[in-house]
Amino acid sequence: MLTRVLVSCPRNIRENQMAEDAGAQVQGEPRASRLRLPQGYAPAADQETILPWPHARERIERARNYWLATTRPDGRPHVAPIWGVWVDGALYFDGIPTARWARNIAANAAITVHLESGDDVVILEGVAEDLETVNDAALSNRIIKAWDVKYGRVHPRPATDGIFRLRPRTARGWSRFPDDATRWQFPDA
Repeated sequence: MLTRVLVSCPRNIRENQMAEDAGAQVQGEPRASRLRLPQGYAPAADQETILPWPHARERIERARNYWLATTRPDGRPHVAPIWGVWVDGALYFDGIPTARWARNIAANAAITVHLESGDDVVILEGVAEDLETVNDAALSNRIIKAWDVKYGRVHPRPATDGIFRLRPRTARGWSRFPDDATRWQFPDA
């Protein structure tokens, strides 16, 4: 369920309140703020909202396919659809090490992941980790269980074959652009 925080007051008061609200971060959740947009993209004064992180997290968890953007060694972009699961605040995704995107990550681990929708948008940015093995048996089991619930087949073997992990540094999202365009900054980013 989508819950929006509607701020309806003069702009200078609203901006001060949003700055205060952004400082009131829920433990373990990223800090939310308005996405900075160029002039002309400003939301209507009475329609400015911030998407709550649980809305974005639910979209990430429910997504079946993720668009992974990497950079080739020569600097050209590369985008590919992948499968993955959101577990313990990170996106885990699997694939063969010879895939173009996996070779790109080996050369430059900075990635962006976008959900399928261009209307209800969530974009994650950060650095991918190529985990050779997941030594935490409980975590490995949570990854496999989430994968099986979502896809029902071809689950990864993180304990033996490794897996890729994205712990986002930032995220952006909106469902009514530009009115609720939101940026999240993750702890430890």
